[in-house]
Amino acid sequence: MQSPRGTSDLSEFHDEDFFEWTRQNAQLLRAGQVRASDIRHIAEEIEDLGKQDLKELHRRSRALLAHLLVGQVQPARHAHWRLAPVTEERIWLHGLVEYSPSLKSRLANELPAIFAGAVRLAMAMARTVPDRERFPVECPFTVEQILDPEFLPQLQQERPDAITT
Repeated sequence: MQSPRGTSDLSEFHDEDFFEWTRQNAQLLRAGQVRASDIRHIAEEIEDLGKQDLKELHRRSRALLAHLLVGQVQPARHAHWRLAPVTEERIWLHGLVEYSPSLKSRLANELPAIFAGAVRLAMAMARTVPDRERFPVECPFTVEQILDPEFLPQLQQERPDAITT
């Protein structure tokens, strides 16, 4: 095994060979040689890991909400396939929240912004003339309902004048 590079070398190595940079820094940290490791980049990478989980929480919850909304406004058209994507998104969300419980409170705090994106996505998924008033202004679901593997919302009556393609 190669011996770890010096601190200044490791900092430059971060952009040249990330995989080897991670291995060498892990070796230094396990050996208690914190000062020899690339602390600045390690801190950035740790922060980035958290940001990735937060982005995944946003992406998965936005997709889940969009499927729930489309299922509500077009129950006949989407009943046959919407359960699988709803289940998949909930499995992902459960894993994220189980691994990082603080993400549940982030979901609650950021639900309005996530829901706004979900409505835009639902309008595209519904494949109808954009009809924003068919969708609620605020998220009608609680965080508990969103994460509940058994929850499905009440279905609305499909409007006969809705244009579908």
